[in-house]
Parts: sequence; C-alpha cells; structure tokens
Amino acid sequence: MSAENVTLLDSLLLAPVCDGWTNNTEGAIYHLGNTILFLGYMGGSGPHGCLFIFGFLSPAFLCLTLWGWMTMCGLDVFTWNLLLLVLCLLQICHLLYRLHQEGLKSDELTCLYQAVYLPLGVPVHVFKEVANAFENRVVELKAGETYAVEGKTPINQLSFLLSGRINVSLEGQFLHFIHGHQFLDSPEWESLRPNEEGTFQVTMTAEEDSRYVSWRRRRLYMVLSKERYIARLFSVMLGYDIAEKLYNLNNKLYIKSGVLLDIRLPSLYHVLAPSSHGSEGGSFGDGAIFKETHSEQTPANQSSEPLGPKKNDEAREPQHDHYQHPWASDPELPSGEDSTSLVLEDFADVAGSLVEYGSEYLR
Repeated sequence: MSAENVTLLDSLLLAPVCDGWTNNTEGAIYHLGNTILFLGYMGGSGPHGCLFIFGFLSPAFLCLTLWGWMTMCGLDVFTWNLLLLVLCLLQICHLLYRLHQEGLKSDELTCLYQAVYLPLGVPVHVFKEVANAFENRVVELKAGETYAVEGKTPINQLSFLLSGRINVSLEGQFLHFIHGHQFLDSPEWESLRPNEEGTFQVTMTAEEDSRYVSWRRRRLYMVLSKERYIARLFSVMLGYDIAEKLYNLNNKLYIKSGVLLDIRLPSLYHVLAPSSHGSEGGSFGDGAIFKETHSEQTPANQSSEPLGPKKNDEAREPQHDHYQHPWASDPELPSGEDSTSLVLEDFADVAGSLVEYGSEYLR
C-alpha cells in the first residue's frame, strides 16, 4: 500500500507496531509531573475536595509544560499542557470565590454557627438568611447597662446572647442569670401575638460586658412566614430556651424550712431539699414534710385513697432520696447565686405567689 493511499482512518486503526523499545527514560520533571498528577486524582468530593484536586493538578501540568518546552521541544505538547494549567488555575480561583461567598462575615457569627446551629444540622445558607435578618450586626452591652426595664421597655425585638451574663430581676428580686448562647427575651416573644404589643415584666441588667444579636419583630415575623424551615428552627430553639429558664427559676425558689418548690409540675408538687437548719429540726423528719405537702396538694373535690400498709410506705421512703440535692455544695451552681436566691417567707403563700408570677412573666 502506497503512502498516498493511506487514509486518516487507516492510520488510526492500523497503526504500525513498534519495532523495539528504547531504554531511554524521560527527565525528572516528567516523572515529577506525573507523580503529582497521580496524587491529585486522590481528592474527595465537595468544594474542598475539588480544591485539593485542582491544587495538585496545577503543579502537575506546570511540570509537564516545562517538560514539553525543555525536553520534548514539541509545540503541541507544550501548548496542551499549558492550556490545562490555565484551566486548573481558573478553576481554583472560582472555588476560592465560591468559598468566600458562602463563608460568614465575622468570627463571632462563625462561632455562633458552629456552637448552636451546626449541631442542629442547619446548612450554612439557611444560617446566612437568619443572620441577614439581624443584618449581621452584633450589639455590645457594657457591664451595668440595662437591656430592658420592667413595665417600660416595649417588646419589639428578639435577642440572642453571644457572650457575657445578664441578670434578670423582678421588682428588685433576683430571678436567674442568662448566659451565652441563650435568648434574652424568649418568654416575652412567646407571650405576644404578631399584632399585639406589650412591655417587659422583668428587668435585665448586664453583669459583665456582653454581646448579642437582635432581630426586629416585624422583620423576623416576615422571615418566619416565608421560610417554614426557619420557623420550625426558631420554634424548637425558643421552646428549649424557655424550658431552661423554668429550670433555673425552679432552682431559686426556696423556703426556710428546706423545701424546694418544683414549678415544672402542674400540681406544684413539693420536692424535698436539704434543710439549712439541720440542727434545729432534729425531729422534723423527711416523711413528715412529704406527708404534709402531699396532703395540701390533694384537691377538695377528689377523695384521697385509703392508706396502704405501713410497710409499703416504708418501702417507698427511700425513693425520696432521689430528689434530695446538695444545693449548697453543688459545683455547677455559680458562686454567689445562693446568697441571692429567692427566699419565700411564708409557706402558705408559695403556690399563690408562684402562679401570679407565672401568669405575669409567661403570659
């Protein structure tokens, strides 16, 4: 077959067989480029995985470009490798731009996302919508400054504490502290409908330098009405926050006889707590306190069941130890809070005062 009659298809399909293999090897640049190329294709998925892949492909094609220019002296080898190098560099720039756009604007917002929203499985783009609702703005509150005054400050926003500590009081009486990553005014937010207005029933003062983010009421309601996922997210977070505040209040309600009032139960069940006057009431046993408080909780229109055998009562008495907590020596309680705990003077007025407070503060 003459060379003039050989077509392109024949040259591709019927390529001549190599007569022999040479023992010559390419230079170090060629082997280095292929080694980096091999490592580059071991990257994973996602934006960071793509950044890893193209980060290795770029120096690999750079080595092959130098090999085509210096060793092979072939224009086609040099051109193709140079083109692939430019494409990899452009892809890296695009990935860096995307990561910058998807990132958060401040370190405080990044810490907030990682500590609160990331454990809940909230995507970054959803958190950015939440952050845009408070305009990515962090407000600072100096120690001693007041966030809200009872009966005066209107309820027109919802705030979330990033750092610091807030003192919550009612008519000068200390109630509880608000620590970082807690809502400042979740009860007030839940107490009003979107078209209602009201004022704070408690006073909030910064115990130390604090920083918080704040959503305007109308703007947040607009976001919640449009985004169902964000509405459910806030519903879960607000419910958990209110429950935490109730637990904190429950740890502060004491009376001098050593009985702790549990406000979590609808029947206002009285749970035993160690008495601070242990030497004064030696004959004042735990069983007597339990029987007295239990009899007070029985409704008037409900007949009490007959008492069982005495051995059943004795068998049930060790269960009361589960409710006895050494509050005075509890290391989890912040120092100085025991001295400011709300002490109720009159046992007969405990239930009434608690119900009045609950209706005012959580209405």
